[in-house]
Amino acid sequence: MPFAPLPEVISLGCRLNIAESETIRALVAGRDMVVVNSCAVTNAAVKATRVAIRRAKRDRPEAQIVVTGCAAQIDPASFAAMPEVDRVVGNADKLQSSAWQTHDAVVVSDIMQVRETAPHLAASFSAHARAFVEVQNGCDHRCTFCAIPFGRGPSRSVPAGAVVDRISGLVDAGHREIVLTGVDLTSYGPDLPGTPTLGQLVERILHHVPKLERLRLSSLDGIEIDDRLFALLTGEPRIMPHVHLSLQAGDDMVLKRMKRRHSRAESVALVERLKTARPDIAIGADLIAGFPTEDATMFANTLALIDDCNIVHPHIFPYSPRAGTPAARMPQVEPEVRRHRAALLREAGERSRTTWLQTLVGTHQDMLVERPGDRGHIGNFAEVVLDEPALPGDIVRITITGVTSDRLSATREPS
Repeated sequence: MPFAPLPEVISLGCRLNIAESETIRALVAGRDMVVVNSCAVTNAAVKATRVAIRRAKRDRPEAQIVVTGCAAQIDPASFAAMPEVDRVVGNADKLQSSAWQTHDAVVVSDIMQVRETAPHLAASFSAHARAFVEVQNGCDHRCTFCAIPFGRGPSRSVPAGAVVDRISGLVDAGHREIVLTGVDLTSYGPDLPGTPTLGQLVERILHHVPKLERLRLSSLDGIEIDDRLFALLTGEPRIMPHVHLSLQAGDDMVLKRMKRRHSRAESVALVERLKTARPDIAIGADLIAGFPTEDATMFANTLALIDDCNIVHPHIFPYSPRAGTPAARMPQVEPEVRRHRAALLREAGERSRTTWLQTLVGTHQDMLVERPGDRGHIGNFAEVVLDEPALPGDIVRITITGVTSDRLSATREPS
């Protein structure tokens, strides 16, 4: 039999891209193709996309190289001009089979005209222990630093029935943990009949898919966590004790200039409520260092937020000016200062994380085993390395024995 080429899909950026890449993989099955699903959250992410494109061409010179994702949507011409690139496909087009049937060099629709989204077509996530399900896409907010709305379009939600059917199928296929993803996940529902909330969607999933063992939510905007969602996050054992918050800064003036909708005090109060109601909950957060006009005092407030909010899963970004955004026109902090402040935030985050990990030594946990079988994550999303491999996709009972670097070490308990 002749050799059938295997397509490769390279995902950069968010969990939503990971989910979408599985659909793309199914749509391009059997083709000698490399698809780079790009990210545009920072200039560094766009640069990483270009590096991935050039590497793909070196590794597979005969394959067709296609670029899609947010960076391709925002600036298709620059990617089409790269000699390594054969085609550019937009974010609104990449999940449509028709976009992969044409030979047009650039297939990029107007993302701002998109008003619907739908669950992905992929039958499984064979390369991942957990499955990612898109329930929301796009964003109606205009944070002054962010170009993502121009890559993803307006906020739109997937009807709950379609989400339940999708998750039910994934659970039947053997997935034991599901992650709900979206660009602005907590904005779920206003565009649907009856204006359901994210909390109502989660309730419906848990009720109609009783075999689902573990549900995890991607990044949340704390100001939109209502009482229903709060009760689920803190009181439902099938929802993992891990909340990742889109905080961005810890200084009120910076938050105002970012056009964020929360204050520092509201962030701290939310975390205190979460930790009081569910002490084992682990807090993650996005934080930007060196936002325009940020002075030393403003930065100190953000640095202190790591301890004040007990952030143990920090995602730290030096501010990156994105063309066309209001923040790019504000007085800029020097690049070396941005980098230095980001390094200080990472150091503080690492200290917080190490202290937290040490508190877990000696505890008994359930771990979802990931490839190649000797590692995985427990409910609070701490990464664990096992002393002996287990079957990827299984959930095993473990005893935490120590901390190595930024990971836990563990032994498997007898079943």
